[in-house]
Parts: sequence; C-alpha cells; structure tokens
Amino acid sequence: MATSLPIPLSSFFLTFKNSTLPTIILIFPKFHPSSVGLQAYSTSTFPIQGLQEKSHPKSKLVSLDLSDWAYEQLTIDKHALEGLVHNLTEVRHLFLDGINMALSLARCDLQGKFPKNIFDLPNLNRLYLGDNQLSGQIPRSLGNHLQLTHLDLSWNQLSGQIPFSILNLMQLEYLGIVRNTLEGSIPDEVTAFPNLISLDLTNNLLNGTLPSWLYTAPSLKTIYLSQNQFSGHIKEFQSKSLESIELENNKLQGPLPSSIFQLLNLTELTLSSNNLSGVIELSMFSNLPNLKLLDLSYNSLSLTSNTTSTINHILPNLTRLFLSSCNLSEFPQNLKGLKSLECLDLSCNKIEGKIPQWMQEVGNDSLTYLNVSHNSLTEIEHFPWKNIEVLDLSFNLISGNLPIPASTIRIFLISNNSFNGEVSSLICNATYIKVLDLSHNYLSGTIPQCFRNLSNNLQFLNLKKNKFYGTIPPTFAEGCQLSNFNLNGNLLEGPLTPSILNCNDLEVLDLGSNKINDTFPHWLGSLPFFQVLVLKSNHMHGSLCVNSSKSSPFFSKIQIFDLSSNYFSGPLPVRYINSFEAIINLEKIESTMSYMGLNDLGGGGFYTYSIGIVMRGQYMELGIPKVIGKLNLLKGLNLSHNNLNGGIPTSIGNLTSLEWLDLSSNRLSGTIPNRLADLPFLSSFSVSQNQLHGQIPQGKQFNKFGNDSYEGNKVVLIGYGCGVVFGMSVGYVVFQTGKPKWVNLVEIQHEKKRRRKSKK
Repeated sequence: MATSLPIPLSSFFLTFKNSTLPTIILIFPKFHPSSVGLQAYSTSTFPIQGLQEKSHPKSKLVSLDLSDWAYEQLTIDKHALEGLVHNLTEVRHLFLDGINMALSLARCDLQGKFPKNIFDLPNLNRLYLGDNQLSGQIPRSLGNHLQLTHLDLSWNQLSGQIPFSILNLMQLEYLGIVRNTLEGSIPDEVTAFPNLISLDLTNNLLNGTLPSWLYTAPSLKTIYLSQNQFSGHIKEFQSKSLESIELENNKLQGPLPSSIFQLLNLTELTLSSNNLSGVIELSMFSNLPNLKLLDLSYNSLSLTSNTTSTINHILPNLTRLFLSSCNLSEFPQNLKGLKSLECLDLSCNKIEGKIPQWMQEVGNDSLTYLNVSHNSLTEIEHFPWKNIEVLDLSFNLISGNLPIPASTIRIFLISNNSFNGEVSSLICNATYIKVLDLSHNYLSGTIPQCFRNLSNNLQFLNLKKNKFYGTIPPTFAEGCQLSNFNLNGNLLEGPLTPSILNCNDLEVLDLGSNKINDTFPHWLGSLPFFQVLVLKSNHMHGSLCVNSSKSSPFFSKIQIFDLSSNYFSGPLPVRYINSFEAIINLEKIESTMSYMGLNDLGGGGFYTYSIGIVMRGQYMELGIPKVIGKLNLLKGLNLSHNNLNGGIPTSIGNLTSLEWLDLSSNRLSGTIPNRLADLPFLSSFSVSQNQLHGQIPQGKQFNKFGNDSYEGNKVVLIGYGCGVVFGMSVGYVVFQTGKPKWVNLVEIQHEKKRRRKSKK
C-alpha cells in the first residue's frame, strides 16, 4: 500500500473570500509520491488513500484543485476517489482535470463508469469532468445538486438519456455535454432553467423536438445543438438575449421563425444541413447589425436578392457567409459593400456566366475563403482578392487559360472544368500552397519543373485526366511534403525517379494510364506511410520477383496495389502479400479510414479525391498461393481472366471480411472448398468458366448465388441470382485482364461520393 505524505501549510495558496467559510485552494508542489495526503488549516491530516474510512473526520475544505498533474504521475485509486467525494462535504469547487489516476484515469482522462458518488457533495456548485473517457449513464442523483451552476461532461463516452431530474437544477447557468452518445429527447418543462446562459449539447444522438424552455429561458445567450437528430419546426423565440444559435446537421423542418430576424444581439446563426423550407430575402436580416456568421446551406430554402439595395450598412460586421445549395441563380446583390467579409460559400447553386466586376469590392483585403464550385460559371477574368488562401472553382464550365491566384493561396481547386493551354510557371509563386488540384481539364504541355520548389509545403498534387506530356519531374527535393501525387490519365513517358523517396510522407502515388516505361519500382516499398500504388495501363515491364535478401517488409501499409495492363513477368510476388500488414493486421484498420484526405480548408472543409481501382496481371502460369488467406481484412478478391491453374486454396475461408470473390475465366480445377460457405459477408461469387467439379457448398451465403456463378464447370448448380456489393474501406488486391462491369460501377460510385464530400 502506498504511504501517505502530509503536505506542509507553506505549500498551499490560501485565499479568503466574503463567505462564512474560508476558501482554501490547494496547490501541490512538484514531487512524485504514489499517494498524496492533504493537510490544511482547520482540518485534520488525512491521507487520500484513507478517505474512505469512516473514522476520519469530515473536512471543511471548500475548494480542492488537483488539476494539471498529468506529468507528475499522481495516482488515486477507485476507493480513494469515492472517499474523497464522501468526506469533503463542504467542498463547493472540485477540480480533478489533468490528474493521472491508476484505475479511473488514463493520462489526463477519467475512465470507467460515471462516478455516482460525485454528487454526494451537497454544496458543490461547479463540476467539470470534460475531456475524459467516462462511460455509462448520467445518474439521476445529478438532480439532487440544487446549488449546481456549472456542469460540463463534454468529450466522454456517456450514453443513455439525459435524466429528467436535471430539471431540478434551477440555478444552472452553464450546461455542456458535448460529443457523447446521448439519445432520446431533452427533458422539457416550460419553467425550467430560469438562469441558464449557455447550452451546449453538440454532437450527440439526441432527437425529438426542441424543448419549450429553449424559447422562453430569459437569460439564455448561446444555443449549441448541432450534430444531433432533432426534428420538427423551430418555434418563435421569446427571449431577446440570444447571441448564438447553432442547429446545423439535424432534421429540423418548416420555415424560419420570424422572431429570428428580431434578435438584435445575434452574432452567429448556423442552420445548415436541415430540411428547412421557404423563400428568404437576404434583406430580412437587416435588423441584425451584430451578425458575424450566417450559414443557411443545404436546406430546401430559396434565397432571393434585393437588386435595389445593398447591405453594407445593414450587416457591417458580417465576416462569414455560407449559402451553399440555396437555389441562387446569380451572385446576390446584397453582397455589395461587404468589405470585411472573410469567408464566402456560394457552391452548389445555379449561378451562370462570369464573376461580376463588382465582386472585387467584396472583401478585397479580407477575403481568405471563396467557394463557387458546382455552378455553371463559364469565365474567370482575374482574382482581385489580395489575401485569398482557399479558392474552389471546381465543377464549373470555365474555359481558357489557367488563372494564377495570389501568392497567399494555400488551397487551389479548379478540377472538372475546361481549362486548356500550358500551366504558367507563375503558379510557383504560391510558395505556401498545400493542395493543388488541376484534374479533369484539358491542360497540356510539360509539368512545370518549378513544382519541385513547392515541395516543402505542397501535400496534394492532382493533375489527373489532362494532356500533360514529357517526363515526370526528375527530382524531388529533400524535405518533400507530398503525401498524395496523382498523374493518372496523361501522356507522360520515361522512367520513375528514385528521388521520390525524399517524399517520406507519401501515401498515394497514382501514375496509371500513361506511357511510363520502367521496371517495377521495388524501392517504393520502403516508404513508411505508403498506402496506394497505381501503375495500371503503362509500359512497365520486367519481373515482379524481389531479388533483395532483406527481411524487412515491403509495402507494409499498402491497401491498393494496381499493376494492371502492363508487361510484367514472373510469378505472383508472394513476399509482397506476406508484407501487406495493413490488410493482414486488425490493428491497422483505423488508419484505413483516414487516408487521402486533408482537414484544413479555411472554411471548415475536407479535401479528398478518389482512386480508380483495377489490378491485373498479364497471362501468367501460376496458381493461387495459400498465403492469400493471411489477408484477413480483405474486402474483395478478383483473380478473373487469367491463366490460373491448380485448386482453390481452402485458406480463402480465412478471409472473414470478404464481400466479393471472382475467380472466373481461369483454369482452376478440383472442388469448391466447403469453408467458403462460412464467409459471413460474401455477397458476390463467381467461379464460372473453369474446370471445377463436384458439389457446390450449400447453405448460408451460397443460397443466394445464381447459376451464372458456376457456368462452364462440371458442378451441381444450386441457388439464384444476387447483386454485387462492393466495399473499399479496408483493402483489396485484384489481378485481371478484362475490365469487368463492376469496376466501372465502382469508379462511378467513388466519383459520386467525392462530389458529395466536396459539396459538404
């Protein structure tokens, strides 16, 4: 048992406030006891380890602060914590954040079930247990704490419903339970929370209608209920004190209440991604002079713009305006004169023609984020914004030469337009650029050599589907930051350059559908974060065999490995399959969900792009290696249209994540292993056009497969047809020669997904 160590009075900082009892704030010196005892004026000396014993006297301690001990390894076991809250009956302020507890804390985070005894402290009026890993339900005893004014349980793993007893907390001023998994409706009573100033229940699973007290609470200033599942109409607000209303990403319906336009103190209003409807004239916000943020995106609203007046004198403080998917047919005239605007999103509307001349007055010195993607713009003359950092013109109809943005640009997206001509080297003046996406245009010429000068900041470079010719830039500088490099679908020639190894963070390299002439780049396997390699449809040649005797794994994090339509020879590289740890090891699954993305677009966006997937080998005399059964996170396996011989290895039955398996059009013999019937997620299966015989496995998933799954064999036909389900979330390896129909479907699905993400 750890020994107690009393702390001398000189170690304390004492403050005396205007109250019947002194407030004693305990600040502990930096030492490393395994258990800490507390000694204070007018209290008995008692070790924390012994607080649970009834023989210890009650303490008159009013404020106890044990914060910020993450680096001191302070440990308090579960029983000590229970004793702490049981005996300190006079405590009004208890601060535990930052302590490392052996059972209840991990690093700075409380863990385990919610400590119900925390509410045995009758005089406690502020409780902060946020940013931990507490689980379970919020106890009903919460409602016994009638003096509580501040309660923060945010960033935990709390579940269940908010207890109805919370309505007893009539003194509550701040309530925060952000990012948990709470469900059900918010407890409702018209007279609840008369002193509430701030409510934050963002990012839960709460549903039902908004509570009635939300509209009547007289002191309420901030309402944060985003990222939930609230439904119904927004009713009329009676309180005039509201400053911030954030309700985005719910299921709210109906028109905007007229009272919103009378909230004179309102600074933030975000209602995006709901089902709100009706026609709104932007001048309706004319009575909100303090409004800084307005977001009405992704509803069923139709916005109209008053062509006879401007709002420069109406909304002088507006800095962020988001009107994506609001049925706009032109740039709103109400934007004129908004010289302080910083972020403007007009994407996913029906705006045609060119950006009007008067738009250069909108945020000329202040605008840093502009998104006009997914419209029908046809012309861009110039960019007058001097400090622009994020500019998204993608998915329009713009033609002509590529415009050069200001040198301050960090994100430049112009994909899916009709830009043509060569790329000027002036673009390399944008030395801070992180993301450059010029894909799906008609740009030509050679890739500017100066791109290598951008490599210290450039992370995403996408030149896919253009007409670039010549060679890949021959040198990549040391310290290269590229993580995603896509040159797919151009006319590039020549070999690959080993200097790409200077890009130590490289995750994606897509060189498919070019004219690259080289042997297989085994050296890429040493990149520590490398996940996607696409070399399909080039002039690659030579053996796939690994000559190196090194035992270190190759391509250990690979998830997509596409060598289709080349001239490779030799057997299937078993060593590579043995090294595919990201598909073999379950612990790697989390990294699979996050690649090919960048969470930093200034306006709160997320940039990502898809990779077309096909892998195929040339006609080779080889069988399916048993080692394929080690890839236990494999979602799909397509070895169709090759010259594979031998039997189907029973080890495929180990691929418990497999959703589709296509071994058709080979020379496979033997029987279909019965173990395949145990694959729980197998939804598509084909072994047609082989030399198989015997019975087809029966039961489970095999009852769903049609006769066409077995055509061209000598097997007993059972079952009926089923559609193809394709999942890419973990990894897959496909070797084929004929591009099947599902590949086109997959590419279309990925493109639709990318468009949806770019809209959001």
